[in-house]
Amino acid sequence: MLKCVIVDDEPLALEVLTGYIDADAELDLAGSFGNARDALSYLKAHAVDVLFLDIEMPEMSGLDLLRALDQAPITVFTTAFRNYAFEGFELGVIDFLLKPISRGRFQLAIEKINDFLALKKANLDMEPETKTPEFIFIKSGVDRIKMVFADVIYIQGLKDYAIIHLDSGRIVTKGSIKYMQELFPERLFIRVHKSFMVSKSRIGRIAKNKVIIGAHQVPVGRNYRDDLEKIISA
Repeated sequence: MLKCVIVDDEPLALEVLTGYIDADAELDLAGSFGNARDALSYLKAHAVDVLFLDIEMPEMSGLDLLRALDQAPITVFTTAFRNYAFEGFELGVIDFLLKPISRGRFQLAIEKINDFLALKKANLDMEPETKTPEFIFIKSGVDRIKMVFADVIYIQGLKDYAIIHLDSGRIVTKGSIKYMQELFPERLFIRVHKSFMVSKSRIGRIAKNKVIIGAHQVPVGRNYRDDLEKIISA
């Protein structure tokens, strides 16, 4: 079962989501909170699988709560406001439910979560005992494609999708750039921008604000420059 937590300052929203969770045998409501501060204290002390999180709340917003967590659960934003999608994707939120939330739309979010967990488990199960896998399987449409790490040049995040650039072309898959960081090993790949990560071995040259990989030019974000410099000096 997936342990869930709801954080919302609207009693009606808490009631609706509680009802949806209680009606699903695969979900377990571990806690519900009317404010982000109490939820933050709980989340720091307890392991949770899924977080249903409102955004605009008094004292502490849902965005601030996520930023305060070292390791956030799988998070679904539940909000009456459409203009937070970009922040959500930047924080690795898996889905964005607009209030009032229907049972059908809620179920689609659960299916997305289950697909995410199944893919993650499949990739973990394929790791050999050395913990140095050479490939993973990526879901693209209805297919699962074998992705050899050595063939990947760079990865571009585009909202809740990722474009994986290969020697042989491109593959589009569901998942934020943050999720791609979890799938692609840190020993081989480095994030250089809020929307880009590159293969370390493919880096040919590092210019002022970009990485040169053959004919490709990937932008380097200011907040990622120091990590990139460490590769050069290592």
